[in-house]
Amino acid sequence: MENRPWLAAYPQGVPADIDASQYHSLVQLMEESFVKFAARTAYVFMGKEVSFGETDSLSRAFAAYLQGLGLAKGDRVAIMMPNVPQYPVAVAAILRAGFVVVNVNPLYTPRELEHQLKDSGSKAIIIIENFANTLQQCIAATPVKHVVLASMGDMLGGAKGALVNYVVRKVKKMVPAYSLPGAVRFPEAVKQGSRSTVRKPEIKGDDVAVLQYTGGTTGVSKGAVLLHRNVVANVLQSEAWNQPMMGKVPSSEQPTGVCALPLYHIFAFTVGMMLSMRTGAKLILIPNPRDLPAVLKELSKYKFHTFPAVNTLFNGLANHPDFNKVDWSNLKVSVGGGMAVQGAVAKLWLEKTGCPVCEGYGLSETSPSASCNPVTSTEFTGTIGVPLPSTWMKCIDDEGREVPQGQPGEIAIKGPQVMAGYWQRPDETAKVMTADGYFKSGDIGTMDARGYFKIVDRKKDMVLVSGFNVYPNEVEDVVAMLPGVAECAVVGVPDEKTGEAVKLVIVKKDASLTEDKVREYCKANLTGYKQPRVIEFRTDLPKTPVGKILRRELRDRK
Repeated sequence: MENRPWLAAYPQGVPADIDASQYHSLVQLMEESFVKFAARTAYVFMGKEVSFGETDSLSRAFAAYLQGLGLAKGDRVAIMMPNVPQYPVAVAAILRAGFVVVNVNPLYTPRELEHQLKDSGSKAIIIIENFANTLQQCIAATPVKHVVLASMGDMLGGAKGALVNYVVRKVKKMVPAYSLPGAVRFPEAVKQGSRSTVRKPEIKGDDVAVLQYTGGTTGVSKGAVLLHRNVVANVLQSEAWNQPMMGKVPSSEQPTGVCALPLYHIFAFTVGMMLSMRTGAKLILIPNPRDLPAVLKELSKYKFHTFPAVNTLFNGLANHPDFNKVDWSNLKVSVGGGMAVQGAVAKLWLEKTGCPVCEGYGLSETSPSASCNPVTSTEFTGTIGVPLPSTWMKCIDDEGREVPQGQPGEIAIKGPQVMAGYWQRPDETAKVMTADGYFKSGDIGTMDARGYFKIVDRKKDMVLVSGFNVYPNEVEDVVAMLPGVAECAVVGVPDEKTGEAVKLVIVKKDASLTEDKVREYCKANLTGYKQPRVIEFRTDLPKTPVGKILRRELRDRK
């Protein structure tokens, strides 16, 4: 096998390889934990604790309900919710029933939601009522036949649940009016399912577990096909990687993690929910990470040991006046992913918590973790660390040849966590997979003598906003439909808060087109992080002799 210089950087006790064959599916992994940790708290949400045992029985009932709808093994079921306890219950139910999870961003516009439901062929969706209006606007054009409606208070019980639902619906007015005839409420679906028995389908490692949608260089969102064995492998890799620090948690304490990243994002899905399932950890569910005072108020009630987050969140929290109301002294692992961690933010976090940010790297296509800095590091390295156990990485040129050490090349990744391909897109899959089984990331990086990788540039034109991919083509296609736009181009510009922000440059064909009109239109058609922060009007766009827009020039000419 190829040389792995990075193994020397592994902390003591971290294996060079993991044995992903110890579970034949995510279902086996989950069911083992349901039994082993039945009495332990699995999730905390708004002060309400849900045990592993309850998650087991609720998901079993919900799985039976879904099977009762007549869905066949391998059918896709979408989930469109924030971090509420119904999310892990729904995931466990979908997988146990033999179906495929399709994670959906709850902030999607009807246009974005319609594409994903059609592309995935989802036949059912579990959606929180706050976004039911979005579904109503596009459901007729999708294959969705069954809708399960959740509400914020569903699992909080009696009076508290009713109060939370009343506040969400009537006081905060967070549930726009909707009409979804035939939709069934989540508690009712569980109740119906509890009257029947779930059939246990045979699930193998090569069965599809998750369709994780990611933008494409072509601008159309594609589903990364993650098999049961891909996610299982990444859970075991992450567990092995965190062990040197998590092993220091006193045996009298239940390991506890903070889940402030959205569960529909693969980072929170695997490294938050699935990893805590495997380790019997308690997960503090944060439904809205943007509300920093609420996040800090919630965290002040608990002892916690792991905090996976993006740079934006570390930065926002560390600079918040309420930061010191939280006891950070038990924090063992802070993993930064999704976007580059800034040195200044890492420095401040270490000063304030005593726990360094270990920057990691991964993509939806790698379930997601591919590399990470050792959790025993005491300083910020400015790199994406070294490949995880059982993972190979190299930097290659356009012909696919490995470049000499220290020279920039496209980062290519091989390991058991690498996806099976893009959903029903063999052409797109062929573009990113090499003959020897490596996935081409689209990021340009270097590797040093110790096997540490550093990202130096991006091959694609993608813009990374707070850890979310924005593909210029998609935004351009949407804006081009706006009357009055002759031409447009999108580039990323540096942004202190989000790392990068979207800049939109427009050539008008109608003088009456204003910035306000453009913003209003973008708001209706693009979810928040894809909306342009900067809008500029120009008389023309820089182009190559063939007429291709030179995005790089637009980027350089701020």
